[in-house]
Amino acid sequence: MKAVPLSASLLQIAATFASLSLVAIGGANAIVPDIHRRIVETLGWMDDRTFANLFAIAQTAPGPNVLIVSLIGWHVAGMSGLLVATLAMIVPSSLLAYGASRLLTRFAGTRTVVAIQRGLVPITVGLILAGGVVMGRAADHGALSFAATLLTALYVFASDWNPLWALAAAAAASLLGSWVGIPV
Repeated sequence: MKAVPLSASLLQIAATFASLSLVAIGGANAIVPDIHRRIVETLGWMDDRTFANLFAIAQTAPGPNVLIVSLIGWHVAGMSGLLVATLAMIVPSSLLAYGASRLLTRFAGTRTVVAIQRGLVPITVGLILAGGVVMGRAADHGALSFAATLLTALYVFASDWNPLWALAAAAAASLLGSWVGIPV
């Protein structure tokens, strides 16, 4: 974490997440690559491993996927950082969504609105897939980790079963690999 005064840190947290909030089409998971780039590479608030660990906690905890932002704020500046990051991520996008919903209601069914809605679907899917790639690169440090990530992604893509089965299998393989000396 950079050594900056708390107030400057909170202002930087607010500015960072407020700007990201406005491009989070599809939720926080859609902008994980941008969050990673800013938090790890540009601002240096944490390393890849810490980011991957916070992301893992956010994904396993019940609740909205925006929890990653709260955890980053907490890591950087404690409880104040958690509150500032969460509000900065939620408030601007909520206001934008409110305004957009009013316009969509007013102009529902027009060719322009239908085209915009159809165009946003592949953008959202692409952003979420990019987030998966970034997290895979941040978390995978050995052949076993890479294989577990690849197999889990294939399982989720090709199966209707709960993804927790794949995560449990990956965790078991990781424990077994550590036990027999395979780098994880």
